[in-house]
Amino acid sequence: MLRGIRKASANWLGRAVMGVVMTLLAASFAVWGINDIFRGFGRTTLATIGKTEIPIEQFRQNYNQRVQQIGQQLRHPLTPEQINAFGIDREVLGQMIAQAGLDQQARQMGLSISDAEISRHIVNDPKFQSATGQFEHARFEQALRGIGYTEQRFVTEQRQTTLRRQIIDSMAGNIPVPQAWLNAANQFQNEERSIEYLMLDAAQAGDIPAPTAEELSKYFETRKILFRAPEYRKIETVVAVPSELAKTVEISDDDVKAAFEQRRSRYITPERRRVEQLVFPTMAEAQSAAERLKAGTSFADIAKERGFKEQDIDLGLVQKSAIIDPAVADVAFSLKEGEVSAPVQGRFGAVLVTVLKIEPEATKTLADVAPQIRNDLAAERAKTQAQTIHDKVEDERAGGATLQEAAQKLKLTVVTLDAVDRSGRDPNGNLVSGVPHAGDIVSAAFASDVNVDNDPFEADGGYIWYNVAAIMPAHDRPLDEVKNAVEQRWRADEVASRIKAKAADILDKLKSGSTLEAQASANGVKVETAQNLKRGPARGSISAKVIEAVFRTAKDGVASAEGDQPIQWFVFRVTDVKTPSFNAGSPDDKRIQQTLQRQLSDDLFGQYVAWLEDNLGTKINQSVLAQAVGGGLPDTGGGLPDTD
Repeated sequence: MLRGIRKASANWLGRAVMGVVMTLLAASFAVWGINDIFRGFGRTTLATIGKTEIPIEQFRQNYNQRVQQIGQQLRHPLTPEQINAFGIDREVLGQMIAQAGLDQQARQMGLSISDAEISRHIVNDPKFQSATGQFEHARFEQALRGIGYTEQRFVTEQRQTTLRRQIIDSMAGNIPVPQAWLNAANQFQNEERSIEYLMLDAAQAGDIPAPTAEELSKYFETRKILFRAPEYRKIETVVAVPSELAKTVEISDDDVKAAFEQRRSRYITPERRRVEQLVFPTMAEAQSAAERLKAGTSFADIAKERGFKEQDIDLGLVQKSAIIDPAVADVAFSLKEGEVSAPVQGRFGAVLVTVLKIEPEATKTLADVAPQIRNDLAAERAKTQAQTIHDKVEDERAGGATLQEAAQKLKLTVVTLDAVDRSGRDPNGNLVSGVPHAGDIVSAAFASDVNVDNDPFEADGGYIWYNVAAIMPAHDRPLDEVKNAVEQRWRADEVASRIKAKAADILDKLKSGSTLEAQASANGVKVETAQNLKRGPARGSISAKVIEAVFRTAKDGVASAEGDQPIQWFVFRVTDVKTPSFNAGSPDDKRIQQTLQRQLSDDLFGQYVAWLEDNLGTKINQSVLAQAVGGGLPDTGGGLPDTD
């Protein structure tokens, strides 16, 4: 988890950073509890930690954002039951309490960070960099607009995030792992075993006569539920999504030409230049270097003398807007190819600039982009059309019309799924098709009832209406209807039973002194080997169940285990066990060490959160919390405690 915190805390999106950090904190609060709950808050205060109050409006805003975020991920709005099941109220409140607690602790400890350091973090953030790794101010501003942040708010959040990370890293970073723990983890993960084995399958089951009517009937009666017909539902749908509507939208050549003129700037690729720069502390040093360049010294030689590598001076092939220093940008885009500038005073010192390559501005023609413009216009108009259809359908339904009646009046096509089960399959076992997002529609329909006015399912910028027209309840099937399936299952069970019994018999004989070779000959199979097996998933024909059994068996011991299917059994002997030694330099063992360090860090972090809560004092107004989320908290037996 701490690796996630450190990775996220370097991210440009402050809210996402704290979302990761605070999820960990919220989980820790849930584990360690939030005690000292009391009544008597102000009407606008939801909780306090130490001297910091958490306003109800701030919580409600974060809570609603989290609900919407999860709904978008699931592609449908959350029901109140789902919101309670996810524990979103406890998660968000835990995050806010932990955030406020860490901020308070940072102030008490006198932690601070300079503007220059914050600026360095932002400039080095990959989210604001071009493909060549250079900071692009335009991308930075666009990102802030996308999340509705001002630059001041973003910088403030970055400062808070960095200070919180300082506390976390100082308390739980780079913890040494005991060697005994490393050795045990390494042995468990990297121990290798080899086996020799026999594999038994249906061929060793022998001839199995057909079951008698009495046997089949008895078998069916004890397993009737396995052959039960599931519930089916008849679902009517009306689809109005842009991807479907766009197929029927006609775009004229005049429309395409007009759109091209309006969007001409989109089809212009700005001039790009391969730029290198050398930064000097003083203008005098820069002037001295400029004289040496005129005398024949290369840009690369001067950079090497100053201890710079090529990547330190290379800004890459960039647009003018991608160069963060306006003075450098202006000079770089005024030079000829191969030319070196005179010294210029930049933001970070005196600078010499050279241009190694120039790619001129390029403009696409109407013919180049006409197909894409036509598709874009069709998609845009289809979105408007989808919304228009939505409004008309909803008006009709509000007036009392059924979905069928509304579709008929508006000349919309109704696509009917005549019979579909909860898994989205028809009576023949085929997945239903013909409706976008069929799986989501089926799931929603099985949460509804016959002729209920359901809200339309929002998808791909449009809408899909659905109505449960009929329900065919689940029911027991008679034997005659499923006789073939019953007989197939009976035969498979008979084979599995015989193979399991034969494997047990072979194992008994091996324990009595027989050899695998002798048993292989007697049963018409051959002895096979598998080398250097490790714990974990299947490898080739060796199933995970067999591997698990192998690592429970001592060297030279024999055992048996089921294969991938009940009609496949393995009888094996462990022939070799390799116990590895821990090597801190190997990539595998280094990953083990890092994993264990994270586990130790997580443990310490949880204890720190508990201490922080007790030390600062945490109090929650349960009545205000219930008001904020529209009801009381579910009784979960953990997380936020009840009001005293």
